[in-house]
Amino acid sequence: MKPISLFLIIIITFFQFGFSGLNNPCQISDADTDFEKLAADFVNDYLEWNPQGAVYLGLHEYDGKVSKYDLASVNAETEKIAQYQSMLQSIDPAALTAKNYFDYKILQNEINKELFSAIDRMPLMNNPMSYSGVIDVNIYISRDFAPLEDRVRSIIKIEQAAPEIYANARKNLFEVLPKPYVEIAIRIAKGSADFLSNDLLVALKDVKNEPLMKEFNEANTRAIKEINDYANWLETERLPMATKDYSLGKEKYQKMLSGGEFINFTPEQILEIGMKNLKEEQRQFEEIAKKIDSTKKPIEVFKDIQKDHPTAENLIPETRKNLDAIRQYLIDNKIVSLPSDVKALVQETPQYARATSFASMDTPGPFEKSTQAFYYVTPVENNWDEKQKEEWLTAFNYYTTDVVSIHEAYPGHYVQFLHVNASNASKLQKIFGSYAFSEGWAHYTEQMMIEEGFGKDKGEMTALKYHLAQLDESLLRYCRLCVSIMTHTQGMNVDDATKFFMDNCYYEQQPARSEAMRGTYDAGYLYYTLGKLMIYKLRADYQKQEGSNYSLQKFHDEMLKYGSPPVPLLREIMLKDKSIWKDIL
Repeated sequence: MKPISLFLIIIITFFQFGFSGLNNPCQISDADTDFEKLAADFVNDYLEWNPQGAVYLGLHEYDGKVSKYDLASVNAETEKIAQYQSMLQSIDPAALTAKNYFDYKILQNEINKELFSAIDRMPLMNNPMSYSGVIDVNIYISRDFAPLEDRVRSIIKIEQAAPEIYANARKNLFEVLPKPYVEIAIRIAKGSADFLSNDLLVALKDVKNEPLMKEFNEANTRAIKEINDYANWLETERLPMATKDYSLGKEKYQKMLSGGEFINFTPEQILEIGMKNLKEEQRQFEEIAKKIDSTKKPIEVFKDIQKDHPTAENLIPETRKNLDAIRQYLIDNKIVSLPSDVKALVQETPQYARATSFASMDTPGPFEKSTQAFYYVTPVENNWDEKQKEEWLTAFNYYTTDVVSIHEAYPGHYVQFLHVNASNASKLQKIFGSYAFSEGWAHYTEQMMIEEGFGKDKGEMTALKYHLAQLDESLLRYCRLCVSIMTHTQGMNVDDATKFFMDNCYYEQQPARSEAMRGTYDAGYLYYTLGKLMIYKLRADYQKQEGSNYSLQKFHDEMLKYGSPPVPLLREIMLKDKSIWKDIL
């Protein structure tokens, strides 16, 4: 996305009236009519091309459909998106109502991201990971949006597409591919096959319709074979020839930032900020650790507090109790409003999802009829020995678990979802969002809650332990920011990135390497920290603007009204002084 330079009087007038002005109807122009049709057409085409994503959004007319990734349709889709970009550029955004102008920028942003993913990052058809998890049927057993037998029929349709999907994969994939992509694609494929072989069967064990289950078992068996054959093909035909060339390069990285998030800082500028703040966070980590126990090294202090955790039997009940306490803290301290009384229910992670989940939110899509959300916590397994159980429970120490609950539920992702559902956000705004806003908001709330005194009512020592747990999460995200930029613009390899995580956020070798590998294909994981920093800057500028009318709750409620837009676009909405719209950090 290019820098914003098209604000004229209509936009300045809109800022004088805030969000109500954004939603109030203004005189409709021909440009508005053209844009609204263009936006509706784009959304329809996008959902047809991404039917599985549509199902996750709660649009169940797409149940049982799957993208098959044949070369002709992939090329046609990329060309179609480019045509939408051209048509959008023909519309003068200054001629639109304020609300349509906002949607224009959201659509422009999404088109840029789609084209970047399809062309610049790695063409979809040439990315082995695109095919590994495409037989994704988890939504059909994780949410009860239709009778189970109907959901089984949808699963069958998706699994029956497996032969065609993996035939296309063999046709489309280049002979030489990035090694981390191939390695991760193999792991994803094997995990997908394992899910279909075990967890899916467990979830459907009570279906009594024998003819239906016979058809399912045939489709499932064939899908498992196709996925395993694909993984084996990658191992034998693509992994031996794989290359270590996976970096985006500076030019594409800059395009990712500006085209996808309105961020016009250079990678070098962001890295300088990241390294400086990383050192400061490390200093704080050491300072807090010394206050807890000055006789030990900081990382030893943190490992000590990890021993303070629930028992296996109490894990779910205590997480549930503590989540309620966090929610009440938001209310009592007027941190953010809660538009709904529907609470996130704490439950054990379903058996079929435990292999890849520690704690996670299962939030319904914005168009799902059921508004119930589940906060899943993965318990210890009965067949584990005592050592395995203890190691698992250390990750659920009270301090880290509450920080994760803040990020995932209150006031993180779940509260953001509640605000979007309660707002006048358009369909466009509910479907398309910003990585930096969504993860930046959730990560911001971790630090913000500590700053607002969370944990202090339990005593000074407990508050320090919460602060240390929060800093541990922050150090990880700062390392992601730095590694992302160094990997994709400065030639950092996986081994050096692994060492960076080990040295700077004190991770053990295995999780550090996992983080380094993620950075090879998810350059955007710098957005956790970058989004947080942009939100803090927006908050400071908004507070200065509002003066005595400012409150933290007012700021949070205001910024959560608009869906999940790029933070710089949010600055344009919330700040009246146009001279600081681009001053994002």
